Order: sequence, then C-alpha cells, then structure tokens
Amino acid sequence: MSYNTPAQTAKAAVESGVAKANLPIGSMAVGGFLAGAYIAFGGLLAIVGSAGLDPKTWGGLTTLVTGLVFSLGLILVVIGGAELLTGNMMLLPLALLERRITVTQLLVNWGVLFVANLAGSLFVAYVLAYKTGVIGDALAKAGSPAAMDHTRLVGIVTGKGITETNLQVFLRAIGCNWLVCLGVWLALAAHDVVGKIAGIIFPITAFVALGFDHVVANMFFLPLGMFVDSPGLTWADVIRNIIFAFLGNAVGAGVFVSCAYWYTYLRPRPDPVVQAPGASEAMEAKD
Repeated sequence: MSYNTPAQTAKAAVESGVAKANLPIGSMAVGGFLAGAYIAFGGLLAIVGSAGLDPKTWGGLTTLVTGLVFSLGLILVVIGGAELLTGNMMLLPLALLERRITVTQLLVNWGVLFVANLAGSLFVAYVLAYKTGVIGDALAKAGSPAAMDHTRLVGIVTGKGITETNLQVFLRAIGCNWLVCLGVWLALAAHDVVGKIAGIIFPITAFVALGFDHVVANMFFLPLGMFVDSPGLTWADVIRNIIFAFLGNAVGAGVFVSCAYWYTYLRPRPDPVVQAPGASEAMEAKD
C-alpha cells in the first residue's frame, strides 16, 4: 500500500511517542524552540496573507485563506523536524497507554516543550514581527500594509483574548487539537513528503477557519497583540487564554485521538477460543 493503515499508523505513533519521550532535555528544548518559531511563522504569514481580505466582501474565504497559509507552521514542524507540544499531547499518551513510557516522562516532556514553544513563539512575535515593523502599531500610516496587518491582528486577538469566555476557549481548544492531531496522524500514515503535506493542510485549515484555539499559536498571536498595543487586551487576558487553551488541547488530543485510536487498534484483546477437533460433534452426541 502507498500509505499506512490506521492500525499501522497507531503503532508508528506509539514508536514516535517513545522516541520523543526519551530525547535528551537539550534536544527537547531546541526542538521546542524551533517548533514555537515555526508555528509563529505560520501565524505571521496568516496575518499578512489575509490582511487585505475584508470579511464584508470575502466572507468565510478570509478565515479559509488564513487557515490555508497557517498550515505552513505544522508542515515545517513535521517535515523539518521539531518538537511541538500539541502534537506530543497525542503521541506520548499513546506510548503511555502502551506502557512504553512513564507519567514522569510525559510530564517532563510537556513541561519542557511548553517553555520552549513559548520562547520560540515570543522570539518571532517580538523580533521578527514587531521590531521589524512587519506588523504595524496603531500609528502605522492608514492604508499601508503595516496598518492593514495591524488591523487584522487586532481582530484576531480581540476574539481570542477578550471576547471568548473561559469555557469557549476550552471547548474550542478541544476541537482545535482534535484536528491538529489528526493532521499529525495523517502525516504518519503517508509514506512521502507530498502525502504528509496533503494530510496536514486540510485539518489545519479547518481548525483555523472554524475559529478554534491552539495554545502554541496563541503564544504568538496574543503577545504580539500586546506588543502592538491592541485595544483592551491585557497580559491577564493572554495568560487566561493560554491556560484554558492548554487544558482544552490536552483533552482534544488525549481523549479524542490517543484514547480513541488506542481503544480501536491497540488495546489488548482476549485470545479467541479455539475448540479441539471433534469437540462440537462430541457435544452434539452427548445432547
């Protein structure tokens, strides 16, 4: 076959989770920094690529384009090789369910990647998006690309950081990482780079277009909103969103992908009962 079956993909996901859990801390940290930066690159491209698309004219195509170009982030993570917290929220629980790693290994991995992903996201947000002037502030000249980018960013962070309630962030984060981890799952199923990219694009486009919350993406969008003085946004809003997005992402990956696929393809099953030759005939004769 030109791709892995779901059962084969489940086994590959377990092996990937074991490998990631056993990485040296330094490798986790560097890989995590890269993953945070890659997701931020996707977020920055999503802002710039959709800034001129007025929703009053383009409707849902605005968010569809945003999601399509944002897919760059996970493509760079999976194909380029990096350590993304939200993907590991699926891979390590699978390895844990198979008793190949310990709870301590899982918690250490998630803790290191949370910090490292945050560092990579903040680096791109502050140095490459804000200090370069790619995303303008409120003083940017009206009608300039920087001003349009600023307006688009403000729209994104207002929704995520101010308008959404804690429950909405949590529930949207569940849907988000369910889709993100399905993108990772489809990439594991593919045997070539083109297949992996194709498997990533559609789930990622879907989660962005639907307005779901990704904790690492929000580590980029929301701090960048603070750097450019987005009206009404506070650091308390940023922290609140990241906490509830983290929790929802963990549930979306752990319950709806890890546990669901482990139960379907990997859980131990009792051996079928095999009758000795002639046993059925003997029972019939006895009756």
